[in-house]
Amino acid sequence: MKTLYVEGDTFLHRLSPRVKLVALAFSSLLLFLIDSPLFLAAAAVCGGWIYASLGLGWRQSLLRLRPILLTIAIVAVFTLVLNSPGQALTVLLRLTALALLAAAVTATTSTGDFIDEITLAARPLERIGLVRAADLGLSIGLVVRFVPEVLTRYQAIRDAHHARGLKPRPLTLAVPLIILTLRNADEIAAAIDARGIRAQK
Repeated sequence: MKTLYVEGDTFLHRLSPRVKLVALAFSSLLLFLIDSPLFLAAAAVCGGWIYASLGLGWRQSLLRLRPILLTIAIVAVFTLVLNSPGQALTVLLRLTALALLAAAVTATTSTGDFIDEITLAARPLERIGLVRAADLGLSIGLVVRFVPEVLTRYQAIRDAHHARGLKPRPLTLAVPLIILTLRNADEIAAAIDARGIRAQK
């Protein structure tokens, strides 16, 4: 099963997951508070350098980042059409920087570490009855864990269309993808309940 985590021994791999997540949260806040194109461009370059330091290679990096970069490009185009070129540039640089930093963190932090840190961070909210920390940590961990699976299924469905000589269309791609994803979600939920994970205190 594919995962966003990449085995390695880089500085980011050795860095504490808590430090990485706190730094990512702080960086995200800073990126949305500052509108300077120069600052955002520098942040994007910095994010690219950090991601490149993982040593994945350009081809592998592009394959992993292509979906999110394509989404960012679409958002930037819509912003350009609906607003101004300056705002579109700001959106493009801000989201690119954020995506690169987040990708670097997810590539160097295992799902287990994600779950542990999110659960720990949610403990204060659990004490006042807002959430169950373990459930929140598990939910976020599962999202991080299964994003690559959704992308893999999408690619498989598209390849199946090509193999049958059919032109991929949004509807014919989305429907089976949603069905397969929901089926997998049901299987995961059943497995969690069978093990009594959500019933644990």
